[in-house]
Amino acid sequence: MSAELLARARTGDRDAFAALVEPHRSELQVHCYRMLGSLQDAEDALQETLLAAWLGLDGFEGRSSVRTWLYRIATNRCLNLLRSSARRPMASAALPAPAPDPSGLGEVLWLQPYPDELLDGLPDRAPGPEARYETREAISLAFVTAVQLLPPNQRAVLLLRDVLGYRASEAATILGSTEDAVTSALKRARATMDAARPPRPAAVGGAAEQALLDRFVAAFTGADVDALLALMTDDAWVRMPPLPFEYRGTEAVRRFFSALDAHRRQIGRMVPVRANRQPGWGEYVRDPVTGGLHLAGIVTVALTGDRICEITHFETTVAPYLGLPRTLD
Repeated sequence: MSAELLARARTGDRDAFAALVEPHRSELQVHCYRMLGSLQDAEDALQETLLAAWLGLDGFEGRSSVRTWLYRIATNRCLNLLRSSARRPMASAALPAPAPDPSGLGEVLWLQPYPDELLDGLPDRAPGPEARYETREAISLAFVTAVQLLPPNQRAVLLLRDVLGYRASEAATILGSTEDAVTSALKRARATMDAARPPRPAAVGGAAEQALLDRFVAAFTGADVDALLALMTDDAWVRMPPLPFEYRGTEAVRRFFSALDAHRRQIGRMVPVRANRQPGWGEYVRDPVTGGLHLAGIVTVALTGDRICEITHFETTVAPYLGLPRTLD
């Protein structure tokens, strides 16, 4: 069937081309997201990939599957973007006035959440035999953040080998490299990831998890810092891309929320969403003049056992992808 579609697509049949690439669209976008850390950049890279595939059909010789050919185009499009250093403009890096000095400064300022609704559209395809990471771990915010700290080529090799499960020879073909170069890059990438590997997502699930999340929402909206800290691990992180400021550990997190809560606007509602296979919420605050609710940010949490190990606050840029309106009645 693919051979027939390919033949028709080569004659200019756009419907045949769409049928050829559509089964791979969702996973290609996730791959671009892992490479780039930004949903918007991933969407742009996917569109460039599909355009390049359409224009390059005559150059596809069928030595690999259509899927692998598309991964080759997508990976190299992402590498070109990374090497150009042309990332989206970042917001001002000024520390919010009430916030205390941070524990450190994050480097992945372009990080955005990836809606679970898009993940639910992934084909039911098991990773290849070389994969080392489970699917849930490989889409978590902690994993995507860690991957962003790798050099571009190591990043590509790690994702192709340890997430997608391509063999060394296949990864070398995709990257236009050699097996020795791929093996060397993978060794360095694994060493970096193993040294800073975040805990695997491990939520309790079911009613117990929901009870934990309900307690978090109550503490977060009620500005109850002690109750909030009681739900968190001792080494929990608070991050807020595109601002670089990060807070880690009980005392740093306490200082952050204690200083912030004195200046916080009234949170009127937290609307549940899911991103990166993690729970999250659209944070709506009440306008003191009109009384209406408007979206102020997107909050996600990472769970380990029955505790929260990370809180990440995002801007509202990707709200439409999460189905979050700008205002609520």
